Amino acid sequence: MKEIPPTTASFEQLTAAADRLLAGLAGLDDQAVAEPSHLPGWTRGHVLSHLVCQAPALERLLEWARTGVETPQYVSREARDAEIEAGARRPAAALMADVRASAAHFQRTVERLPAPAWRATVRPFTGELCTPQRILVIRLRELELHHVDLDLGYGFADIPESARQIILDDVLGYYAAAEGVPDCTLGDREGALLGRFGTGGPVVSGEPADILAWLAGRSTGAALESTAELPALPAWL
Repeated sequence: MKEIPPTTASFEQLTAAADRLLAGLAGLDDQAVAEPSHLPGWTRGHVLSHLVCQAPALERLLEWARTGVETPQYVSREARDAEIEAGARRPAAALMADVRASAAHFQRTVERLPAPAWRATVRPFTGELCTPQRILVIRLRELELHHVDLDLGYGFADIPESARQIILDDVLGYYAAAEGVPDCTLGDREGALLGRFGTGGPVVSGEPADILAWLAGRSTGAALESTAELPALPAWL
């Protein structure tokens, strides 16, 4: 499981990702928010509502780390989905204001988290045990990938290299531990190894941004090259 330390540089990455997202939202109106996103079945409003709801949900895990009192990220998947659905049809101005406010509140929360809390163990909704250092990865990943999902002209190639590498390492770590992942080797076009699942299998190569898009289920992999048929990956998250 990918973690990053609670340093000034890590906090600045979160701020920068949120700022890029907010800049991309400029000019969105109610009609645009109601249009489909890249995620099947979700409008842009659903994506924005999810981002609004996710920040306090992650803060509940940070509160767990700070106090030692178990505080689940969500009560249930049904409750999570209902909360997203309830917010998805709100006016664009209200959604954007809440994205901004929730991002700022999350940033203050992580920057003020006491040092001992960063070593505490919590359990996110996905079930793994981790420290709050993983929460930083989850938040960065959500900001960047959902920015792409909004279909506003921001793509995987626009994610800064340092942030993209953190997210790629996180997704690779997921597949390395998942069941049913076909054997394959992943590399960039210069031949540098990006990841390997199992032994043998085809060699899949491409730009790191395109590899990440494929692994994250946002691409068919059409931009990639493979020495055999492109493997069929199980669903990510």
